[in-house]
Amino acid sequence: MKRLIFAALAATTLVTPALAADKHDGAFHSVEAKSFWSNGEFPKGFSLTINLKWDSNVLTYHSVNDTNKSGKAYTNDFVVPIDDTVAPINDNPRFNQIRIKRLGPDTFQVLEQKDGDVIVGQYWQFSNAGNTLVRWGVGKAPDGKSKAFQEWFERVK
Repeated sequence: MKRLIFAALAATTLVTPALAADKHDGAFHSVEAKSFWSNGEFPKGFSLTINLKWDSNVLTYHSVNDTNKSGKAYTNDFVVPIDDTVAPINDNPRFNQIRIKRLGPDTFQVLEQKDGDVIVGQYWQFSNAGNTLVRWGVGKAPDGKSKAFQEWFERVK
């Protein structure tokens, strides 16, 4: 009987973490002082909030870039499997596809594409506790010129 109770408790303990929220879930806001573009044109007052929801092997992404306080905020939304398959991005003038691949427990490769051509190749690295996110890589601007970038984010909720 004791073995049966122990086995039931052990099984519950093993299942419970899978039901918990992913440590990468949440809202992350940009930290301008820790971010840069290699061309030296990082926007003054850069303000980007990213909301992430990781569910099993799928990421739901929503972001709002409100850097331009006098204009309309730029939003980006997509749902993508985390298995390196191509998924669509709708209503985005620069990208129409995205691919995400897990490289480690806190590291992901993210490719934003236009008709199969990689426009932005980046890595996302979360801190072990999941409180910070750093995105870095190389992207091609609408004018066709590429630049390296690093964007630092801290959890806000």
